[in-house]
Amino acid sequence: MPFEEVTNRPELRLGTGKDAAMAEKDADLEKIKKLIEIMKQNGLVEVEIKHGDDKIFLKRSQPQAPQVGITAVPIIGSTESVVGPAGAEQAEAPGGPSSPRSAEDLVEIKSPIVGTFYATPSPDSEPYVELGAQVEPQTVVCVVEAMKVMNEIKAETIGAIAEILVTNGQAVEYGQVLFRVRPD
Repeated sequence: MPFEEVTNRPELRLGTGKDAAMAEKDADLEKIKKLIEIMKQNGLVEVEIKHGDDKIFLKRSQPQAPQVGITAVPIIGSTESVVGPAGAEQAEAPGGPSSPRSAEDLVEIKSPIVGTFYATPSPDSEPYVELGAQVEPQTVVCVVEAMKVMNEIKAETIGAIAEILVTNGQAVEYGQVLFRVRPD
């Protein structure tokens, strides 16, 4: 093969194959770094990308906030035990002495999105609402953070807060009951 033909074909140049492979690996590494940054910016824990035969799965660890106490909320009509912040077990019967009106008379305020529940606008602020607080349809009762966006949750009813079912900083699901309101 003549020399000019070898030098005009990139795959036959000396050292070019290794250099090209290294450049491709560097580019792939940069793409992975960018994906990790996007994951951090959007609060993603894991991501999987498939493109043809190529596939990448990235998973980052989540920093766990220290838990002061774990509270299990009983399901309506359940007589199961509840573990309170002090760790003591309590049996709670439906319609017990803590609720003079039955839960069926109460209006539920549910989370419209998956996210993190916050009872206060900032860590050193007073809560939006407390037990017994009067609310109106436009009263902000909490915020739910989803993908670094704070979403104000409004009461959408008139009455008094009868129950607060979640704690500050708790992860909530779509449709999860956050508050129960005794209508006026």
